[in-house]
Amino acid sequence: MRSTIVGVVMCLGLCGPVAAGVSLEVGLPSVSIGINVPVYPTLVPMPGYPVYYAPQADANLFFYDGLYWVYAQDRWYSSSWYNGPWVGVAATAVPLFILRVPVGFYRRPPAYFASWNHNAPPRWGDHWGRSWAEQHVGWDRWDRRSAPALAPLPSYQRAYSGSRYPQLAQQQVLRSLHYRYQPSEALRRQQFAQSAGHGAREASHARAAPPGEQQHSRPPHATSESTLAREVHRGPA
Repeated sequence: MRSTIVGVVMCLGLCGPVAAGVSLEVGLPSVSIGINVPVYPTLVPMPGYPVYYAPQADANLFFYDGLYWVYAQDRWYSSSWYNGPWVGVAATAVPLFILRVPVGFYRRPPAYFASWNHNAPPRWGDHWGRSWAEQHVGWDRWDRRSAPALAPLPSYQRAYSGSRYPQLAQQQVLRSLHYRYQPSEALRRQQFAQSAGHGAREASHARAAPPGEQQHSRPPHATSESTLAREVHRGPA
């Protein structure tokens, strides 16, 4: 099973009417969605956009409004950490500024991008169909003077890679200590809140489980609780 459904949020902060709620799926840390970002990536601002891209990553990896975004397996995923776990995001809930990223900034574009203009965004209306297109009329037109500022990068994550890469619950603790930015879009704020709640439930479940089960459920190469406590005291290296 690639991912586990952990909740539904209302689709807010998007242009055009959106009728349905949005299912969010949190991928398990040990389950691949087809990408692996082993170390904190180099993120470069895109000229004229409030979005960063990762020119050296072997993935369609972006950073916008406090979250990482990847396009893999023909769908969008987001995460508050650079290597997941990843949250599957419905087409109606992907931020417009992510959808506006030109084709040329995708490091691993799917085959159907090949005939599209590299200086223009993907033709999502063609790909996702009439219903999406009718709900997002004018999505690719915007006043560049009104674009939000770039969100600060969570550079504290540079200290956590390999065996030090934290579990979901630990990620939430570290983020609350070292990254105080709050997303500008309402839906992104809900995603952060929901992810934090899921992390707290995961930690509670781990404490309540029998010792053998706790050991089995701990993903490999995850920061231990004692190590995290020391890092919380001194901050990232």
